[in-house]
Amino acid sequence: MNATRTMATVADAMTRDPIVVRAEDPLADAARILDAAHVSGVPVVDAHGHLVGVLSRTDLLHARATEPLWERWPGLVVRHLMHAPAITAEPDMPISEAAAIMEREHVHRLVVVEPGRSVPIGVLSTTDLVHLMVQEGEA
Repeated sequence: MNATRTMATVADAMTRDPIVVRAEDPLADAARILDAAHVSGVPVVDAHGHLVGVLSRTDLLHARATEPLWERWPGLVVRHLMHAPAITAEPDMPISEAAAIMEREHVHRLVVVEPGRSVPIGVLSTTDLVHLMVQEGEA
Protein backbone atom coordinates (compact mmCIF):
# COMPACT_ATOMS: atom_id res chain seq x y z
CA MET A 1 0.00 0.00 0.00
CA ASN A 2 1.30 3.46 -0.73
CA ALA A 3 1.07 6.51 1.52
CA THR A 4 -1.88 8.03 -0.35
CA ARG A 5 -4.19 5.13 0.56
CA THR A 6 -5.77 4.65 3.93
CA MET A 7 -4.76 1.56 5.83
CA ALA A 8 -7.27 -1.27 5.31
CA THR A 9 -9.09 -2.45 8.39
CA VAL A 10 -10.87 -5.66 9.30
CA ALA A 11 -14.18 -3.92 8.54
CA ASP A 12 -13.02 -3.37 4.94
CA ALA A 13 -12.56 -7.08 4.27
CA MET A 14 -14.73 -9.04 6.69
CA THR A 15 -17.87 -10.94 5.81
CA ARG A 16 -20.69 -9.27 7.70
CA ASP A 17 -23.65 -10.91 9.46
CA PRO A 18 -21.94 -14.26 9.92
CA ILE A 19 -23.72 -17.58 9.86
CA VAL A 20 -23.49 -19.04 13.35
CA VAL A 21 -24.29 -22.33 15.03
CA ARG A 22 -25.33 -22.85 18.62
CA ALA A 23 -23.15 -24.76 21.06
CA GLU A 24 -25.96 -27.25 21.67
CA ASP A 25 -26.69 -27.95 17.98
CA PRO A 26 -26.19 -31.56 16.87
CA LEU A 27 -23.08 -32.05 14.72
CA ALA A 28 -25.20 -33.22 11.79
CA ASP A 29 -27.08 -29.89 11.84
CA ALA A 30 -23.83 -27.93 11.94
CA ALA A 31 -22.45 -29.97 9.03
CA ARG A 32 -25.57 -29.19 6.98
CA ILE A 33 -25.19 -25.47 7.73
CA LEU A 34 -21.51 -25.38 6.68
CA ASP A 35 -22.30 -27.37 3.54
CA ALA A 36 -25.33 -25.30 2.50
CA ALA A 37 -23.53 -21.99 3.12
CA HIS A 38 -20.30 -23.14 1.41
CA VAL A 39 -18.19 -21.95 4.35
CA SER A 40 -15.35 -23.75 6.07
CA GLY A 41 -16.04 -22.55 9.60
CA VAL A 42 -18.54 -20.68 11.72
CA PRO A 43 -18.70 -18.90 15.06
CA VAL A 44 -20.40 -20.85 17.83
CA VAL A 45 -22.74 -18.95 20.14
CA ASP A 46 -24.56 -19.78 23.35
CA ALA A 47 -28.31 -19.49 23.89
CA HIS A 48 -27.93 -15.70 24.33
CA GLY A 49 -25.98 -15.19 21.09
CA HIS A 50 -22.63 -14.67 22.82
CA LEU A 51 -19.51 -16.06 21.18
CA VAL A 52 -18.19 -19.23 22.83
CA GLY A 53 -16.05 -20.84 20.12
CA VAL A 54 -15.52 -21.72 16.47
CA LEU A 55 -16.41 -24.89 14.57
CA SER A 56 -14.64 -25.76 11.31
CA ARG A 57 -14.88 -28.43 8.66
CA THR A 58 -11.62 -29.77 10.04
CA ASP A 59 -13.31 -30.30 13.40
CA LEU A 60 -16.06 -32.25 11.66
CA LEU A 61 -13.44 -34.25 9.76
CA HIS A 62 -11.84 -35.14 13.09
CA ALA A 63 -15.21 -36.34 14.36
CA ARG A 64 -15.65 -38.53 11.27
CA ALA A 65 -12.11 -39.92 11.42
CA THR A 66 -12.55 -40.89 15.07
CA GLU A 67 -16.17 -41.96 14.72
CA PRO A 68 -15.71 -45.33 16.49
CA LEU A 69 -14.78 -43.38 19.64
CA TRP A 70 -17.74 -41.04 19.36
CA GLU A 71 -20.33 -43.75 18.71
CA ARG A 72 -20.19 -44.62 22.40
CA TRP A 73 -20.99 -41.03 23.35
CA PRO A 74 -24.64 -40.31 22.55
CA GLY A 75 -25.70 -36.70 22.23
CA LEU A 76 -22.54 -35.34 20.67
CA VAL A 77 -23.07 -31.63 19.94
CA VAL A 78 -21.08 -28.69 18.61
CA ARG A 79 -19.65 -27.68 22.00
CA HIS A 80 -17.88 -31.04 22.23
CA LEU A 81 -15.74 -30.35 19.13
CA MET A 82 -15.54 -26.56 18.81
CA HIS A 83 -12.35 -24.67 19.47
CA ALA A 84 -12.64 -22.33 22.43
CA PRO A 85 -12.08 -19.59 23.07
CA ALA A 86 -12.60 -18.12 19.63
CA ILE A 87 -9.83 -15.86 18.41
CA THR A 88 -11.33 -12.46 17.70
CA ALA A 89 -10.67 -9.17 15.96
CA GLU A 90 -12.34 -5.79 16.13
CA PRO A 91 -13.64 -3.95 13.03
CA ASP A 92 -11.15 -1.08 13.30
CA MET A 93 -8.10 -3.36 13.62
CA PRO A 94 -5.60 -2.94 10.76
CA ILE A 95 -5.61 -5.86 8.32
CA SER A 96 -1.89 -6.34 8.88
CA GLU A 97 -2.49 -6.90 12.60
CA ALA A 98 -5.35 -9.34 11.93
CA ALA A 99 -3.21 -11.26 9.43
CA ALA A 100 -0.39 -11.45 11.97
CA ILE A 101 -2.79 -12.90 14.56
CA MET A 102 -4.03 -15.49 12.07
CA GLU A 103 -0.45 -16.45 11.24
CA ARG A 104 0.68 -16.61 14.87
CA GLU A 105 -2.37 -18.60 16.03
CA HIS A 106 -2.46 -20.88 12.95
CA VAL A 107 -6.12 -20.15 12.25
CA HIS A 108 -8.00 -19.51 9.01
CA ARG A 109 -10.57 -17.12 10.43
CA LEU A 110 -11.09 -14.51 13.11
CA VAL A 111 -14.51 -13.78 14.54
CA VAL A 112 -15.16 -10.05 14.44
CA VAL A 113 -16.81 -8.51 17.50
CA GLU A 114 -17.54 -4.94 18.53
CA PRO A 115 -15.17 -3.63 21.21
CA GLY A 116 -16.23 -4.87 24.63
CA ARG A 117 -18.92 -7.18 23.26
CA SER A 118 -19.02 -10.90 22.63
CA VAL A 119 -21.61 -10.98 19.84
CA PRO A 120 -20.22 -11.90 16.40
CA ILE A 121 -20.76 -9.20 13.77
CA GLY A 122 -18.51 -10.68 11.10
CA VAL A 123 -15.81 -13.14 10.15
CA LEU A 124 -12.46 -12.37 8.59
CA SER A 125 -11.17 -15.42 6.73
CA THR A 126 -8.08 -16.13 4.69
CA THR A 127 -10.37 -15.99 1.64
CA ASP A 128 -11.38 -12.43 2.61
CA LEU A 129 -7.69 -11.48 2.87
CA VAL A 130 -6.99 -12.86 -0.60
CA HIS A 131 -9.95 -10.93 -2.03
CA LEU A 132 -8.61 -7.73 -0.44
CA MET A 133 -5.14 -8.36 -1.89
CA VAL A 134 -6.66 -8.72 -5.37
CA GLN A 135 -8.71 -5.52 -4.96
CA GLU A 136 -5.64 -3.61 -3.76
CA GLY A 137 -3.63 -4.93 -6.69
CA GLU A 138 -6.26 -3.74 -9.15
CA ALA A 139 -6.53 -0.28 -7.60
